[in-house]
Amino acid sequence: MLCTPAAPASDVFATATADLPEAQPTETVELKNGDTYRLTASFVKKTIGGRELRMLAYNGSIPGPLIKVAQGAEVTIRFTNHTDIPTTLHSHGVRMKNKFDGTPNVTQPAVPPGQSFNYEIKFPDAGVYWYHPHFREDYAQELGLYGNFLVTPTQAGYWSPVNREVVLALDDLLVGPNGIEPFNQKFSNRTLMGRYGNVLLVNGETSYRQEVQTGEVVRFYLTNVANARPLNVGIKGLRLKLVGGDNGRYVREQMVQEVLINPSERAVVEARFATPGTYRLEHRTPGKTYALGEIVVAGEAVSPSYAQQFADLRTDAVLQEELSQLQAEMDGPVDKRLRLGLKMEGMGMMQQQAGGHDMHMMGSGQMMRNDQMGAGQVQKIEWEDDMGMMNVMSNSEMVKWQLIDEDTGKTNMDIDWQFETGDLVTISVFNDPNSEHPMQHPIHFHGNRFLVVNTNGVKSDNLVWKDTATIQTGDRVELLLEVTNPGEWMAHCHIAEHLEAGMMLLFTVGSQ
Repeated sequence: MLCTPAAPASDVFATATADLPEAQPTETVELKNGDTYRLTASFVKKTIGGRELRMLAYNGSIPGPLIKVAQGAEVTIRFTNHTDIPTTLHSHGVRMKNKFDGTPNVTQPAVPPGQSFNYEIKFPDAGVYWYHPHFREDYAQELGLYGNFLVTPTQAGYWSPVNREVVLALDDLLVGPNGIEPFNQKFSNRTLMGRYGNVLLVNGETSYRQEVQTGEVVRFYLTNVANARPLNVGIKGLRLKLVGGDNGRYVREQMVQEVLINPSERAVVEARFATPGTYRLEHRTPGKTYALGEIVVAGEAVSPSYAQQFADLRTDAVLQEELSQLQAEMDGPVDKRLRLGLKMEGMGMMQQQAGGHDMHMMGSGQMMRNDQMGAGQVQKIEWEDDMGMMNVMSNSEMVKWQLIDEDTGKTNMDIDWQFETGDLVTISVFNDPNSEHPMQHPIHFHGNRFLVVNTNGVKSDNLVWKDTATIQTGDRVELLLEVTNPGEWMAHCHIAEHLEAGMMLLFTVGSQ
């Protein structure tokens, strides 16, 4: 049973559900170039696991509306805040104008409760993107403020033909004996590892179910909207065709057993359901496999059949040629070096409050779980919150996650990177295994895209444009950032509690 230390009632966000409207099913909205759409964030009550919970929703649904828009279109989203805190709308992964990026106190002041803001958003890239708040993400996003954009390509044949497209937002929620585990209004909690949930959700539901016809080829657009949890997604009994990532297509389509996506990352996969039956959608870790939902296949064979197209593993010649023009930069020297680390303040108090049961300290000061003692190394990925009360007691006043410029020694918001539009910048990111608590970090760059060039000196053998890269413990990853968008932009860890604990920097892009 969860046991969260009590906070004064005045410091905890409200949990009452009386008089709140019921959450509604998620709608699909198709917007055309020049359209204006109203999007409102507000409270709803939603029943999860038989319990009525106070949650947040966009336009009354969790996830918020699926917004479909054509590549190249520009729309206006008139956003209104009816929550209990200031907030913004961040269109994650979209290379839009800087002033509409939704970064509070950088591109705009946060929108106060009861106020509105117009976001003018142009969608230059095909693929799946998402929107979420960028103020107290740990609270607002966890309670349900997230939704997807699906940007349909203008290029004929960009994706292979399929019988059905399905967009899935993958999440988790931390629920205790008294409802959703509380959030402190003054600071973020669970900042050591992040808020790992104990209830897994697909499109806001614990029992996701999709019905398809025998023989269908289905394209799944997957987004990890969880605060902290990495998800390794597969379908029992099937291989998946991996065709796309954060910002569009891979150079080469490939067959995989599962796909790993960390918070804010996306993956585009296809599956062919050749025979009738019930197929389980799963999250797979080294220690356990979790059921996410099921796909029920029945009926006569679908027509038309895309079995042959599914079997064909295509190469994107256009992207391949585009990236070949960048080969010299991919093989070039490193321009910027980041190290991912942690500074603990109030460590002794936290150990005392935790009772000394869950953790040991190594000679270097590094924290290690009991089951790692003597193992010789820490895990590359932390699949679960296994830090017990140490994580529960941690907060953004005592835990300071760090992006450290290895060349200047500057950290987080003291880093002052300056680029010009058109620059290609190689950034080496090292996840220090000797930090006080080593774990993976999904590093996200706003407003611009990058390639993962190599990991630990081994070149990536299949490239895709990305906006988030997961840096596993002990890895050094080189990113080639394509700087095409002028303005002041943020880069940060997309574990929501790490962001709240300071793990962010700004970089400025001048216009030539």
